[in-house]
Amino acid sequence: MNALTRTAISATLHCLTGCAIGEVLGMVISTALGWHNAANIALSIVLAFVFGYALTIRPVLAAGVPLRQAIGVALAADTVSIASMELFDNVGLLVIPGAMDAGLGDGLFWASLAGTLAIAFVLTVPVNRWMIARGKGHAVVHQHHH
Repeated sequence: MNALTRTAISATLHCLTGCAIGEVLGMVISTALGWHNAANIALSIVLAFVFGYALTIRPVLAAGVPLRQAIGVALAADTVSIASMELFDNVGLLVIPGAMDAGLGDGLFWASLAGTLAIAFVLTVPVNRWMIARGKGHAVVHQHHH
């Protein structure tokens, strides 16, 4: 495996972490509150972006980059990756019969969420690889921390 692919996998794992935290938290909150599917998905996507960006901003700030610039780095580094991951994940949840209607105590809820996040990871690696090869996406973060 070449260095570019390893970097893309690492960037996608980073994205998966933020997306999974936000996605799971959003799904748990909205499911517990009995929200409809559109609100469920919207909250999950918003939280996925919040946690994804936060995981990027933290080490960039630690490297001494001012907050405003760190936010810009996170937006440049993660927007396409998070958007791709969320697209693949949520389409998967919508096509799995009963996944969006499953309750928190239902194995289908957790299995479909884990499965769609895994599929989203696999499908997002090439997106990140393509962007990093062009000096975009997560490559921007490496200019500020290692």
